[in-house]
Amino acid sequence: MDKGQDQFESLSADQQKELLEKYDPESATRTFHIGPVKWIVFLGLLAFSLFQLTASIFQFIPRQLLLSIHLGFALSLIFILFPASKKHSRKDKVAWYDILLAIGSIVVGLYWPIMQQEIVSRVGIMTTSDFIVGILAVVLVLEATRRAVGLPITVIASVFLLYMYFGRSMPGFLVHRGYDLEAIVKTMFFTGEGILGTPLYVSATFIFLFLLFGAFLVKTGVGQYFNDLAVAIAGKRTGGPAKVAIFSSALQGTISGSSVANVVTSGSFTIPMMKKLGYRKEFAGGVEAAASTGGQLMPPIMGAAAFLMVEFIGGVSYWEIAKAAAIPAILYFTGIWIMTHFEAKRIGLRGLTDEEMPNRKEVLKKIYLLLPILTVIILLFSGMSVMRAALWSIVVTILVSAIRKETRISFKDAVDALVDGARTALSVAAATACAGIIVGVVTKTGLGLTLANGLVDLAADLTDSPNGKLLLTLVFTMITSIILGMGSPTTANYVITSTIAAPAIILLGAPELSAHLFVFYFGIIADITPPVALAAFAAAGVSGGEPIRTGFNSAKLAIAAFIIPYMFVLSPELLMIDTTLPRLIWVVFTAVTGMMAIGAGMIGYWYRKVTPIERLLCVAAGLMLIYPEGITDIVGLILFVVMLALQFVLGRKDGNKLKASV
Repeated sequence: MDKGQDQFESLSADQQKELLEKYDPESATRTFHIGPVKWIVFLGLLAFSLFQLTASIFQFIPRQLLLSIHLGFALSLIFILFPASKKHSRKDKVAWYDILLAIGSIVVGLYWPIMQQEIVSRVGIMTTSDFIVGILAVVLVLEATRRAVGLPITVIASVFLLYMYFGRSMPGFLVHRGYDLEAIVKTMFFTGEGILGTPLYVSATFIFLFLLFGAFLVKTGVGQYFNDLAVAIAGKRTGGPAKVAIFSSALQGTISGSSVANVVTSGSFTIPMMKKLGYRKEFAGGVEAAASTGGQLMPPIMGAAAFLMVEFIGGVSYWEIAKAAAIPAILYFTGIWIMTHFEAKRIGLRGLTDEEMPNRKEVLKKIYLLLPILTVIILLFSGMSVMRAALWSIVVTILVSAIRKETRISFKDAVDALVDGARTALSVAAATACAGIIVGVVTKTGLGLTLANGLVDLAADLTDSPNGKLLLTLVFTMITSIILGMGSPTTANYVITSTIAAPAIILLGAPELSAHLFVFYFGIIADITPPVALAAFAAAGVSGGEPIRTGFNSAKLAIAAFIIPYMFVLSPELLMIDTTLPRLIWVVFTAVTGMMAIGAGMIGYWYRKVTPIERLLCVAAGLMLIYPEGITDIVGLILFVVMLALQFVLGRKDGNKLKASV
């Protein structure tokens, strides 16, 4: 930013790194400044990216071999980069046992490529070496996941493995025939249903390429440009800094799949700006946490789990998923925007002054930096595969960067982007490999259908109404998704909930896409849901506010994310499923109007202070308007108009009284 940015104290690079390491397990890596290990890591990451690019461009490697090599690269690099203990391991030295684990990971990664012909010719018969390597693969995946992703998902996967082994001893409807160690190892590493299954395949194809795309975008300076563009568009509006945070964080979601990373990068600039203009610490942190978390919900490039959805839902393209998620994402950010606007009006905050604003002409000169993102949209819309769209978008990014010297990607920048992209992909590979363990257990034991029927039966025990059953099942699924999301990355959370909870929603008649987006949403917003709200805690680290209060503020601002998933399951028109253009326009109009009413009710201010009874009426009107159904729309719209007129008239009277007293 040419001017304005230096007027707000932002976090240094070291402070950002410290926060990331504290709240984001993926960032707590060793740092090698000198010595042979530095070059081993550098060349390993570079080779990982070059291998993935070559495999994606030419597509000559069989699936099982691709996944095995992808896994070997990821595991070996994780054991070198991620210490066993965050507190006691030296940041610049690799322990001897980590070297052994890295070597073991290479053995696991090369076993399929070397032994493929023999494995296939044996037709499912396992040898002693198969068994040993299979056991080693499971252990290494669990340990690598613990280091790079966190303990909760590792514990969940371990419990699933124990469930598979002790099936005969399980109580009630959870009982199954059980499997011995050989059958478990065979499922986990020598079939397409375990570690080398669909989740890891998505990591090795779609996700890796889009992470590379994001790394190349960063090298153009697009992250800072998002902030500049947001300030130029929204900075002078009422409570401008908060709206800047919303706008820039939505854009940041296109290059980062991590809520915490979004908070620390964009929040290090926007949160100090909000605080300076008068927002409370907890509110400023809540705005950034809610907006940054929503970045993963914003098409065209959503969270990594959206790529998994393509594989988990048969016959649905990524473009259809992105299109379906568009209106809910718009409503999500509209809700935050409206509530920050009302909060700014309530406490009398101004926008930025001309001196605090960037030079708009200079900002608009770099608008071409958005062309790569536009390219993704066009290519996906045209029907191109996700992999090809990602590859061409990387090419377009490099070409677009050459337009001006300050954004040009040099050879060194390109190499650094390849290394950074591979580094980011490590935790995703571990999470998806670990999630594959869970999928393997669910598939082999039939646990998914068992739990789905259990959820439906539980709902049926509490109500006889079909809508009541669906609503209760949705509540149970929401709670499950949020709890899992508190300790698991979005990818792993989605894999678990889509295999054990989404089927219950589908059994009750909901469209498959609605059910999968439902669990996807709640897995993501776990990052801002107290008591464990990592994105909110990271925002509190930037703002200096109290973490739990920041979490409650972020959850309040993101109230749309707790409401809209119910609405698009009950009425899939919000996902543009089986609807007409006029109907779609009406649905969007009523939903946005409803968010305005809910925002006024949540903040307690519209044209004037809203009384407690008025707040309840506003929320009720908003809920009826968001639910796209004829009677509720009419009643909600009437109530909205009455409340709006009441606010406008009484607001003018209060203003006249104030003028008269002055």
